Amino acid sequence: MDLVEKAVQRLAELKKAGIDAPVAAATSESAAAQSPAEAIPTPERFARALERAQPPDTRTAAPAPAPAAITAPAVHVRRQSAPAEAGQRSREVHIDLEALAAAGFVTPQAQRSQIADEFRVIKRPIIRNARDRVGPRAERANLVMVTSAIPSEGKSFVSLNLAMSIALEVDSTVLLVDADVANPSLMKLTHLPQGSKGLLDLLTSPDIKLPDVMLRTNVEKLSILPAGTAHGRATEMLASESMAALLEEMASRYSDRILVFDAPPLLATTEARALASHMGQIIMVVEADRTTQVLVKHALETIESCPVVMMVLNKAPRPEVGSYYGQHYYAAAS
Repeated sequence: MDLVEKAVQRLAELKKAGIDAPVAAATSESAAAQSPAEAIPTPERFARALERAQPPDTRTAAPAPAPAAITAPAVHVRRQSAPAEAGQRSREVHIDLEALAAAGFVTPQAQRSQIADEFRVIKRPIIRNARDRVGPRAERANLVMVTSAIPSEGKSFVSLNLAMSIALEVDSTVLLVDADVANPSLMKLTHLPQGSKGLLDLLTSPDIKLPDVMLRTNVEKLSILPAGTAHGRATEMLASESMAALLEEMASRYSDRILVFDAPPLLATTEARALASHMGQIIMVVEADRTTQVLVKHALETIESCPVVMMVLNKAPRPEVGSYYGQHYYAAAS
């Protein structure tokens, strides 16, 4: 087929598509830039002009916006929300469990020991009370205060072991709170860096929230709330309205968690008694062969407002039990 026949066929296709072939315009525009001889119409030039007159649906369309340009705003939103989510996540710390076990504490690696079995007995009624939520202060049954009549009876030892033992339960989680703000010891006992923000910072700084200072540990279901930054009126803070409001929030916000408070001795400060008035359960530690019956009686009188009070006898020698477990000290609930 020669050029003329091709041109005729092309012209027919354009007319069928309803398009006027701009042959004259095309040839006249090009003629201005051509020599007179080149401007003479020929079949070849006619055919080339028709080729340039393409229907709109056959011309190359402008590239559509890339899909990434459409989805970009969604990606941008996710990137903005990530820091906010991260800010609500508590900091994680690593407890030296081997050192803890060597010091005679309950750990996940040493669950079959005298101390572990004794705290299984101690924790059972505490967990049951927290879950059943019956009787007075049922809404606060998950708030458990561990205290003593006088200092150095082993309340921090009992607090940590109790919290660790509860954390080993299949369906229980626990928050251990160092509420002995005048003489904090839990961070030292767990071999964790001291000086972390904690309970006192929650009471003195409204901008600080509980997840900001709560520490997640390498024991899956155990978290720790340190005593926090030292304060000149630290002990008095326990009796403040801020503390009462915080306990209210903790009891409701963490209703599925048992909160164990290592509190000051009852006869050493009056603030410990104020703290006890907000608790659902109290564990009073008594050191065997040291704490007198009179001191125990006076201490119990200060916490009569709490409906559930249990006692743990600490450091009492029991050779017959020790011969089976290999140790000679026990704690027992009564």
